[in-house]
Amino acid sequence: MPKAELHVHHVGSASPRVVAGLAARHEGTTKVPSDPGLLAEYFTFRDFAHFIEVYLSVVDLIRDAEDVRALTYGVAEDMARQNIRYAELTVTPYSSVRRGIPDVAFMEAIEDARRAAEAELGVVLRWCFDIPGEAGLESAEETARLALDLAPEGLVSFGLGGPEVGVPRPQFKPYFDRARAAGLHSVPHAGETTGPQTVWDALRDLGAERIGHGTQAVRDPRLVDHLGEHRIPLEVCPTSNIATRAVERIEDHPIREMVAAGLLVTVNSDDPPMFGTDLNTEYAVAARLLDLDEAGVAALARNAVEASFLDGAGKARLAAEIDAHLARHRGA
Repeated sequence: MPKAELHVHHVGSASPRVVAGLAARHEGTTKVPSDPGLLAEYFTFRDFAHFIEVYLSVVDLIRDAEDVRALTYGVAEDMARQNIRYAELTVTPYSSVRRGIPDVAFMEAIEDARRAAEAELGVVLRWCFDIPGEAGLESAEETARLALDLAPEGLVSFGLGGPEVGVPRPQFKPYFDRARAAGLHSVPHAGETTGPQTVWDALRDLGAERIGHGTQAVRDPRLVDHLGEHRIPLEVCPTSNIATRAVERIEDHPIREMVAAGLLVTVNSDDPPMFGTDLNTEYAVAARLLDLDEAGVAALARNAVEASFLDGAGKARLAAEIDAHLARHRGA
């Protein structure tokens, strides 16, 4: 089925082949295995803090513009194989620039890969520049500079990732204010590993237009009502939530309560190779949890199109592709 994906991380989407190749290239200076077969064990997380530690070790493999370009195009190749037609890829430029990649070279690398992906693979990529919350306000200032001063053509939104515990959302308000004034959309992570208050903070202080994860939102009926009334989408990543221990068992995932409450739910893969998943698998998980037939799965796919930052014509084209695919499937 043609699909859009709204919550998927740049480095976190590197396939085992790409990660192993980068690890081999930088052998002796990294603890990441250079054998693809060992990566599944390496990507087994004890908790969210351990996930962040492992994630940053993979980030450290991206050391020059050639690495950036290869990673980005490789992600697009994996998306093409799943018939992902449009994706808003969360990029954390601060992590690469502070490791010594020149900022202009970084932008040129992702933009070159973006143009090639669209021309050669039919995958439309857009960027969300994301503050790594664990790195503090210095990273917020630098991410805002990179987003606003260099402003690559594919940039559409401004985000906030990393751990939520000990990283209050309100402190990032000035940076989101600047990004929003420049026309960027606000898409922070919130309510993944903390309670509903973090979602409220993202809405009130950061002007969130979509919520990354929002796993704990269902614990607050007033918040659920607010999200539903204002049609604020949730970027739900079921397998990710299990892998990072944000949710104990897949059977306990709150996606059922979200849908039952009438919320605009989108399905996403987050960091797919790290979690042993992909977007096709996440749709299968959601279909099982929600007891969906083919029409229900297509409706879920249309949610992602509606919640995306595509223009009206782009949304209409992709929604029509989904409807045509459903009609062919039913005919077959």
